[in-house]
Amino acid sequence: MVKTIILPTENDTVALGRQIASQCQTHLVSHEQAIVIHLLGDLGAGKTTFSRGFLQQLGHTGHVKSPTYTLVEPYQLDQLMVYHFDLYRLADPEELEFMGIRDYFDSRCICLIEWPEKAGDAIPPADISIQLDYQDLHRVATITASTDAGRQILLTE
Repeated sequence: MVKTIILPTENDTVALGRQIASQCQTHLVSHEQAIVIHLLGDLGAGKTTFSRGFLQQLGHTGHVKSPTYTLVEPYQLDQLMVYHFDLYRLADPEELEFMGIRDYFDSRCICLIEWPEKAGDAIPPADISIQLDYQDLHRVATITASTDAGRQILLTE
């Protein structure tokens, strides 16, 4: 399942994050596994903007920054953990093993992963991949569901 959405403004990118967060939340009511979302795109393409809308929808009221130097920012939200990863500065996927990366995917949570391609095989495949690109004067999101869970989430409206 692949869906393309034009995002004329930053607010549209935030709204997309909110929508997908709501769909993930609905899915987790009856499922216990982690949801893995890969966020792809060049610097400044809107990955953190998407994440801000996603986290706000789930109840986060503070600032959302990209965890470029810490690699991961955990958010405890209404009995749900969201882990926001930014792997841009990752020098070697082995660093993820030292930080216990696999433990983040063991339980009912959502993992938003910016720059997942830098992790190699150290992270699970995506349930949903969101490729954010610039096209003319706006952004375009290409959303791909790669697992049954991803397809169920995207079909939830």
